Amino acid sequence: MLIGVPLETAASDTRVAVTPETAKKLMAQGHQLFVQAGAGLKASAPDAAYAAVGAEIVDAKAAFGRDLVLKVRSPSVEEIALMKRGATVVGMLNPFDHEGLERLAAAGLTSFALEAAPRTTRAQSMDVLSSQANIAGYKAVIIAADRYQKFFPMLMTAAGTVKAARVVILGVGVAGLQAIATAKRLGAVIEASDVRPSVKEQVESLGAKFIDVPYETAEEKEAAEGVGGYARPMPESWLARQRAEVAKRVAAADVVISTALIPGRPAPKLVSAEMVQSMKPGSVIVDLAAANGGNCALTQPGQTVLQHGVTIVGEMNLPALVAADASALYARNVLDFLKLILPKDAAAVHVPLDDDIVAACLMTQGGRVKRS
Repeated sequence: MLIGVPLETAASDTRVAVTPETAKKLMAQGHQLFVQAGAGLKASAPDAAYAAVGAEIVDAKAAFGRDLVLKVRSPSVEEIALMKRGATVVGMLNPFDHEGLERLAAAGLTSFALEAAPRTTRAQSMDVLSSQANIAGYKAVIIAADRYQKFFPMLMTAAGTVKAARVVILGVGVAGLQAIATAKRLGAVIEASDVRPSVKEQVESLGAKFIDVPYETAEEKEAAEGVGGYARPMPESWLARQRAEVAKRVAAADVVISTALIPGRPAPKLVSAEMVQSMKPGSVIVDLAAANGGNCALTQPGQTVLQHGVTIVGEMNLPALVAADASALYARNVLDFLKLILPKDAAAVHVPLDDDIVAACLMTQGGRVKRS
């Protein structure tokens, strides 16, 4: 199989879909790789590293013109024009971007969106959302520590004692748990909130305190259990009580890191303008949901702003700020997915629809959108 690996052109994305490590493994399976010049440069993977394992360094047209194209982000209109009809593209294609999927279908492309993989044990090694969220949670804390003009840990010095920073984590999925672990390593005092009661034990095992909001009805408890590993929208009655409880913690916090997202929906607003105003001058909010509108009412996606003395970071692609490791993990996710559609030495992509992972990730085929 002839496989193309283009340079990512999406704004601020520095990742690459194939690293020299996974390129070597694909070559060993009998495939040929055509890597666009500079594709891995920002992820600490120079062209020479790809050439050393046998990949051919080519221009954009040659990379996109292959039977199988491996990407991080969905191809742009200009990139789709470089791809041949009947080719296959694998990447994070955003299953909720209906217009983007229609463009892929119209171009006659078979496409797989890796974000759509089911949250099952078998699919864990292909879970791009988890691998990238893990990095985002880590980087959010590092950014917060950089922006916060005090220490994270408690320090006892000859000049006096410095109190530990108080960190509040909103949303305890993969990113939230990594944020807790990273902030704990830096010596902060941490509290965390989530709609799912099942995460309380995980939060406490990492050394943080869970902000508990009791459920008063069966409807509230059922919604809190979530589905497929994701939280569900909660009833307004519970949200009102949570807002009141979280508002108290946010007012006392030095750092707030918000990670709450529900796929295909705008990010829930967890931090109001009034809550920001209640925070101490010099506090920091890092909003991991900025790309979906933000969990904070004052977040400006893609920007870092100062509001009421509080620094609000609206960075929209935190994994791309740790490009080398983000690419390494993503490339391994891609490699494991390819085992399902690309048997060793195969000359063409196979689409076994009886495989639940393949069926879930398949977005377009034969000129039609398969899933929307």
